[in-house]
Amino acid sequence: MPKTFNELMREARAAAREVWPDEAARLVQSGARLVDVREQDEWEQGHIPGALHLARSYLEQEIEAAVPDRTTPLVLYCAGGVRSLLAARELREMGYAEPISLAGGFELWKSEGRPWTQPKVLTLEQKRRYSRHLLIPEVGAEGQAQLLDSRVLFIGAGGLGSSAMLYLAAAGVGTIGIVDFDVVDLSNLQRQVVHTTDRVGQKKTDSAAEAIRALNPGVEVVAYDEMLAEDNVARIIEGYDVILDGTDTFETRYTLNDAAVRAGIPVVHASVFRFEGQLTVFQPYAGPCYRCLYPTAPPPELAPGCSVAGVLGVVPGTLGLLQATEALKVLLGIGEPLVGRLLIYDALDMSFQELKLRRDPHCPACGDGAAQSGATKAAGASAGTSAPQAQPLVARPLGGAS
Repeated sequence: MPKTFNELMREARAAAREVWPDEAARLVQSGARLVDVREQDEWEQGHIPGALHLARSYLEQEIEAAVPDRTTPLVLYCAGGVRSLLAARELREMGYAEPISLAGGFELWKSEGRPWTQPKVLTLEQKRRYSRHLLIPEVGAEGQAQLLDSRVLFIGAGGLGSSAMLYLAAAGVGTIGIVDFDVVDLSNLQRQVVHTTDRVGQKKTDSAAEAIRALNPGVEVVAYDEMLAEDNVARIIEGYDVILDGTDTFETRYTLNDAAVRAGIPVVHASVFRFEGQLTVFQPYAGPCYRCLYPTAPPPELAPGCSVAGVLGVVPGTLGLLQATEALKVLLGIGEPLVGRLLIYDALDMSFQELKLRRDPHCPACGDGAAQSGATKAAGASAGTSAPQAQPLVARPLGGAS
């Protein structure tokens, strides 16, 4: 038989519980999942921090993937408490054990002075450009906005940097800094795909900036046409969220490492040699740094650069893509970055091996006796690395990365 709206609401209240903001906050604090069932435009105008956004029009279709465990307590809210109550009834029928509706909805929550946030709203062009990111729950609109506000610094615009900077620009990283004092040479083009034949002789920073802007004009490019050294490293790296190390000398790697540890900035490191590559993430005080892995530089004959030993052109491209992947994970706070893990790649047999690494408590850069800033101390403590142990390494350092 036909039912009136009031009858539907009575049935919904009989099927699902309503709670006021005080109790809702306690439930969420004790582990309940907060779900916003309003439409996208309402969500963009403001929402409760930590809420999962599943619009009412797609709730039944998407809830199973978002919350597969039907025993999870759910606190649903809309603008005023009507749609969330009806949604709670539907989820009860789907087998969810504890769907609860927030009485008064977001408007009451906000009027009581409780915390809420207003996300950065993407433009229509940005929504189209990054539409595939927006479909991924681990990224979504908030993650994409975070990428747009992020700053990534590349040390080197060579083979590693070429693929990594193109993909991070495509992903929407808002600011990309590039440190390189060299010019494009014809011999670079076998692997440094950010450059082109018509830009031979041009500064690498200018060439890379041109390619990035052609791919994504919304990215700001900051060029540093200088060699990274002790007297400029602190100035250059300041304000960046992640650094991608594509250097080709051990001296520069140590300079970058020590400065990044002092500044508390994670470094995604990669190096290549002929058909081989290595990759890891140096998160200050949450894992080892470069000096933990290689306390001293090897003799040049044991780790020659690409200009001496050669390199298969696709190898730095492969490692650069992996660097970009790790950078995105760090920026978005998702997955398990390669902190304390060294990935070893061999292109000839297409194999990947992984070594577990530990921070050296006697390391002069990040050891227990080294000076830590408050930020890096907190990062190390939160990662559970209060008593790291030194570990012998079997990996050999690789030479040139460009």
